[in-house]
Amino acid sequence: MKELGFNRHQIAAALGNIIGRITKPASEAATHEWLQQHSALGELLDYDFEGMAAKRLYEASDMLWKYHDQLEEQLYRTEKNLFSFEETVTLYDLTNTFFEGASQGGKLSNYGRSKEKRTDAPLVTLGLVLDKSGFPRSSRIFPGNASEPGTLETMLKGLNANPKAIIIVDAGIATEDNISWLKAKKYHYLVVSRKRNRQFDQDQAVTVKEVAGQEVSVQRVVNEETDEIELYCYSKIREKKEQAMQNRVCERFEEQLQYLHDGLSIKGRAKKYGVIMERIGRIKQRFSRAAQHYQITVEQDKDSDKAISIKWIRQEKSGSQATHPGVYCLRTDLKDSDESTLWHTYTMLTDLEAVFRSLKSELGLRPIYHQKDKRISGHLFISLLSYHLIHTLRTQLKAKGIHNSWEQLRNLLHTRSRITVTMNNREGKTIHVRKSTQAEPSQQKIYDALGISSQAGISQRTIF
Repeated sequence: MKELGFNRHQIAAALGNIIGRITKPASEAATHEWLQQHSALGELLDYDFEGMAAKRLYEASDMLWKYHDQLEEQLYRTEKNLFSFEETVTLYDLTNTFFEGASQGGKLSNYGRSKEKRTDAPLVTLGLVLDKSGFPRSSRIFPGNASEPGTLETMLKGLNANPKAIIIVDAGIATEDNISWLKAKKYHYLVVSRKRNRQFDQDQAVTVKEVAGQEVSVQRVVNEETDEIELYCYSKIREKKEQAMQNRVCERFEEQLQYLHDGLSIKGRAKKYGVIMERIGRIKQRFSRAAQHYQITVEQDKDSDKAISIKWIRQEKSGSQATHPGVYCLRTDLKDSDESTLWHTYTMLTDLEAVFRSLKSELGLRPIYHQKDKRISGHLFISLLSYHLIHTLRTQLKAKGIHNSWEQLRNLLHTRSRITVTMNNREGKTIHVRKSTQAEPSQQKIYDALGISSQAGISQRTIF
């Protein structure tokens, strides 16, 4: 930050924002109150936060966002040198978060498909490129109604990724245009296929996960037309989930049809053939996942315009989720890798989902209260900078066999305090002793693993 022109006050405010987000996630206004009333961070940084105006935190947020590209590049380069990891896999996905209250934001605040089901609130979208090490490579902030497929090229341009890098994305981003772009840029790719037709032959499959009740098998198919490898994966857990979901939707679909049929003999309910057909059309549209598996027949009275019966037969469509529950398809140009290697590489995409969960649940990514685009972007970027620091700490701890989540670590360490003991001596003078509490054995284990002293802050003795 010094190299970018931040002065002493701006650095303190930036660190206050970031460390506040790590320790007690909240808005910048709440972070200001925390720094002044509840935190000893000022003593550790040798800075008087009690004399800092709240606007300093907002100004620091603006500056951090202004130097977004430089900070991300420097952080990733430092992390790469610190842990000596090789860039071989690049993960990319999007998530969104919602605004609380009536946002009057600019271009970023838009209604879209909410991953938290908050269709009542405007959204903003965060795109994140992650290395397989778990460290963020690059981030971009898009409007809440951003099209997932249209963001890939924007995110990967300028990364100067390793030519051997494998790009992993989910089906929402893996369009034919994006696959063509990846091929043109000489990227390798392993993506979730958008292919609707499912197939799976257990006799030609290889088991890649053998945990009881969680078995996964993979069938490898060469697609000569696209010059790709297709992997049809069958998951035991996924089968149970999809079967339950399919049965639930079909049950609700049939309930709606039964309601219409029963109404044909009840006074005041719809009976006209045209109306019934229109309502069936709406039901099929609403339950499209179930409707494809049904043949519906409506019998009309020969002497009137009324329907006299509605009948349906369930005939599961071949190659669908109903006939192949638990099966999904991956596509890749990595022809020399075996089924197990490819499937385990794909599962790294769950690491990115874990990052998004951490950002939202542990680092205050949601909700957003800001109105201006630069403040919205700054708020999201502070959470992302916080994640860089947390992932650094957790990577160091994992090397020592400590695998706690950040929430667990935070709960473990939060009892450490700076306290002031006041007493009078025989001469009638008042003595104030300011020091940190002693680390508990479980806390000392964390400090030792990180190679840092447990003696936080200097002891101070004042006599009046």
